[in-house]
Amino acid sequence: MKVVSTNIGEKVEINYHGKVEKTGMYKHAVDQPIVLGRDDVFDDSVVDRRYHGGSDKACYCYSEKHYEYWKNKFPNLKWDFGMFGENLTISNLDEEKLKIGDVFQIGSAKVQVTQPRQPCYKLNYRFDCDSMVRQFIDSGFSGVYIRVLEEGKIMRNDELILLNRRENSLFVKEVYKLLYEPIKDKMQLEKALSDPALAASCKRDLQK
Repeated sequence: MKVVSTNIGEKVEINYHGKVEKTGMYKHAVDQPIVLGRDDVFDDSVVDRRYHGGSDKACYCYSEKHYEYWKNKFPNLKWDFGMFGENLTISNLDEEKLKIGDVFQIGSAKVQVTQPRQPCYKLNYRFDCDSMVRQFIDSGFSGVYIRVLEEGKIMRNDELILLNRRENSLFVKEVYKLLYEPIKDKMQLEKALSDPALAASCKRDLQK
């Protein structure tokens, strides 16, 4: 895996069904490196910190290979990396092969996988499609949030070097299924809730 694109965004206003809101979801690819801080990406916009940013979700990563699937579904959109609000577009990122707690070196930053993305309604607006959140969930292409263990600079073509793996952790895709599939695997649920690497907000949603 390597970094295909580094993306940042500014705060913008959207009118979603008559309600004007602000969002930092509109990311765009940039030529320069980005710097990962403990709680967010430097010079990037994070508006609603109840759900975005913070130590457990400092940076969002999405897979380059998922783009082809979505381009086929939305052929009339103008496509660029950052469309899903990700700061890092990663080649060959696979939610079925990444585990919660995996630690990677990327550039000069050290990061840890914390949870799959749980999409919000603003994704519907971004794609001008009221069913986009449902489609995103059904696709299984969640991307991953990462915790920043050591702040650092990341640029395009930086490789993701696996430094540590906790073998007893669940794969990201398994946690995603626990969040959204109606029938839960009780043993997997207990394993997820006891995992210190899993993001606290994700645990709260699983406990519900």
